[in-house]
Amino acid sequence: MVASQVPTQRITITRAPAKYIVKAGDTISAIAKRHGLSTDAVLQLNRMNTRTIIYPGQQIVVAGSAVAAPKTGPTAPVAVPRGAATYVVKSGDTLGAIASRHGVSLQSILASNKLTQNAIIHPGQKITVGTTAVAPVAPAPAPKPAPTGGSYTVKAGDTLGAIAARNNVALAGLLQANGLSMTSIIHPGQALKLTGSPAGTPTPPKTVQPAPAPASGSYTVKGGDTLGAIASRNSVSLSSLLTANKLSMTTVIYPGQKLVIPGRGSTPAPAPAPAPTGLVPSSFLGYTYPDRVVADANANKALLNSLPAPSPAQMQQIVADTARSMGVDPSLALAFAFQESSFNQRAVSPANAIGTMQVIPSSGVWASELVGRKLNLLDPQDNATAGVAIIRSLIRTSPSLDIAIASYYQGQYSVTTNGMFNDTKQYVAAIKGHQKNFR
Repeated sequence: MVASQVPTQRITITRAPAKYIVKAGDTISAIAKRHGLSTDAVLQLNRMNTRTIIYPGQQIVVAGSAVAAPKTGPTAPVAVPRGAATYVVKSGDTLGAIASRHGVSLQSILASNKLTQNAIIHPGQKITVGTTAVAPVAPAPAPKPAPTGGSYTVKAGDTLGAIAARNNVALAGLLQANGLSMTSIIHPGQALKLTGSPAGTPTPPKTVQPAPAPASGSYTVKGGDTLGAIASRNSVSLSSLLTANKLSMTTVIYPGQKLVIPGRGSTPAPAPAPAPTGLVPSSFLGYTYPDRVVADANANKALLNSLPAPSPAQMQQIVADTARSMGVDPSLALAFAFQESSFNQRAVSPANAIGTMQVIPSSGVWASELVGRKLNLLDPQDNATAGVAIIRSLIRTSPSLDIAIASYYQGQYSVTTNGMFNDTKQYVAAIKGHQKNFR
């Protein structure tokens, strides 16, 4: 960064020693420049990639021959012996992935290692994972054929995305087979159907018949229910449902729970309204999105329209407070929120990017893994948390702030592979301009 901002400054290149000890504030590109090497050379010498996080005290090889790239082809999985209690972190690992790989909950990993949900792990670090049977720690074997039936019992720490990936079924198929949505909350002991097409195969939309309206003034919560959906199905306002049951917008409901339906007696409920359409356009910047994605976007837009939402000023404060608590420059987080939605929590794009920070559901799953808990993108606080968590991760894993900003818009892999597109360059300039206004 200094070299780019002060181009007239002469930087002395020293003879490269065999190893270099990382100091606070170091980056791979800065270390490479200091020792007269290219960034790619240092990455290859240390078996790293552009997403690898380095830490103070770590030894970096800065001389010698580049390590040969691993041979392609099937690799026999390395097994963790029965009774092994530790795991050595490898590049690209996350605590959530380590927990899933060893069949233990994320909470147990955090507790066993005295870590927090925001802790940063690094290659070579030893993580206590408890006693396990044989567990693969090398590249995963070829995916198994998609199941045509069967069920899966939810365990502590599971997410719908992880369950779908583990059983090689499409997430959309898993949701439809169980009458769930991206915002559904699952719980340990819950049985899920595993019918569906393999992951990556488009799943045709399926109409889920709503449960019949109760004949009395109560309703029993079912898997996949949300407070907004229950209120709509029973033709009552969400606020009256919350008041009648002494709940708030952040209350978690669970299957089997009984809710009072205010103002309902034995009168049958009217037929449910058809799925909303026309709330969200089908195209943006010349690209038309698949019907299923637009349908999901319309459903989320309708739900957000039915929910209480913070004012733009309140949402701005939520984003700023969240950024401070997560160690991100508030002016940068506010710049993203302003550019993406002008602090409008009810905003939904044709790509089904949701809320103030415009986070798509798959990115919401990633953000949930980054913070160690399931985030509901329809909730204002969780939406801000998801956006800030993604910004923080991109800053930590990108060689420059401009690339981190571009990655939020274009995707980090695409920026690394293709460079910034013209509209991405305009986006980066806009974010930096907004940031100056929020300082």
